Amino acid sequence: MSLINELIDKVKKQDPEQKEFHQAVREVLETLEPTINKHPEFVKAGIYERIIEPDRTIIFRVPWLDDKGNVQINRGFRVQFNNAIGPYKGGLRFHPSVNLGIIKFLGFEQIFKNSLTTLPMGGAKGGSDFDPKGKSDMEVMKFCQSFMRELFRHIGADCDVPAGDIGVGGREIGFLYGYYKKIRNEHTGVLTGKGLPYGGSLVRPEATGYGATYFAAEMLATRGQDLKGKTVAVSGSGNVAQYTIEKVNELGGKVITVSDSNGTIVDEKGIDASKLKYIIDLKEIRRGRIKEYAEKYGAKYFDGLSVWDVIRKENLKVEVAFPSATQNEIDDKNAQALVNNGCFCVSEGANMPSTPNAVRIFQDNNVLYGPGKAANAGGVSTSGLEMSQNSMRLLWSREEVDSRLRGIMKSIHSSCLDASDYYGKKGDYVMGANIAGFVKVARAMLAYGIV
Repeated sequence: MSLINELIDKVKKQDPEQKEFHQAVREVLETLEPTINKHPEFVKAGIYERIIEPDRTIIFRVPWLDDKGNVQINRGFRVQFNNAIGPYKGGLRFHPSVNLGIIKFLGFEQIFKNSLTTLPMGGAKGGSDFDPKGKSDMEVMKFCQSFMRELFRHIGADCDVPAGDIGVGGREIGFLYGYYKKIRNEHTGVLTGKGLPYGGSLVRPEATGYGATYFAAEMLATRGQDLKGKTVAVSGSGNVAQYTIEKVNELGGKVITVSDSNGTIVDEKGIDASKLKYIIDLKEIRRGRIKEYAEKYGAKYFDGLSVWDVIRKENLKVEVAFPSATQNEIDDKNAQALVNNGCFCVSEGANMPSTPNAVRIFQDNNVLYGPGKAANAGGVSTSGLEMSQNSMRLLWSREEVDSRLRGIMKSIHSSCLDASDYYGKKGDYVMGANIAGFVKVARAMLAYGIV
């Protein structure tokens, strides 16, 4: 049995219930096979075994009082996976689905994503099974303060710098940072995604969506195409989806879908700037459901269906897809439906939104496929730029941050193609992203010795 298969089996036996982590490990390790012969020093130093084991895993109780005075208990997580090339860096996710396996999968992916950005950041992830949906601002504040009462012991500007993720937006980051500042009596760049008045960066809210769009543009350019005039499907309606739509519009594309956990809308006239403004107000201010968009603009609404289910069932024609909601949202049936309905470019705004079988279908059908660890690295890239600005006590202009972001996404795209070419699978963005991210981290781990 090969080293790679041995390690995949080991992960499954050690933590049999952590399905998402198994999937992430398999997806990465199988593409690293070509590095084994080229880098025997990595094998000798046990780099492959070490990189799949977190540096530390932190699980803690989060007690808080709801508005009725009842005590509620949630579980908090922080998995600090690897800090070989910089401080741990990765978001916090507040969602009922959160468990240790999901946090480990996200933290593991973050190692390679952060490595690709060219910035000095390690990989980590955290969160809680707390659901902010339907909670009052006071309840969210009480939860965030209780969460930070434990988390503060494990983070710091030069140690571990969390950010937002699903369920953790500007409101939550504000509550978390305010309490950290109170406990530690210091104003430092320990969280990213902060508001501009207290150390945030311009373009940070837009960065993941913008970055995924820039990556799609780079992929399309390899075939002499761009987004102008393309019909585009976007899933989700949160931060990533919103700013993907904004940038696609700016580059001349037409987005016709958006969704939330209740259903999907299809607006074949396109979601223009005024409609997007309504979505942002609906989701970020009023915290409503996407069905309200359909009622206001006369768009079609599909209750209980994802964007990809709708494309499959309605034979909806799209050319470019941005899965921007959650992991494993596109299965093999939906991937085949995308191919059948004319989709030839997929740029992942979410983390691991396509199942392994879906990825295989995209690649077998010559679809330009940008995996999340490359395509959605714009968010953490701009978080890294926020860290730099905090360290220097500076605020860069919007134009400067956006220019740096676009340059980083261009560099990530080039790194993926260069690595896939060098290691024998030209044009394979999955292999290229994994190997380019891995080799940089592996060389740092090798330099440190056995630690």
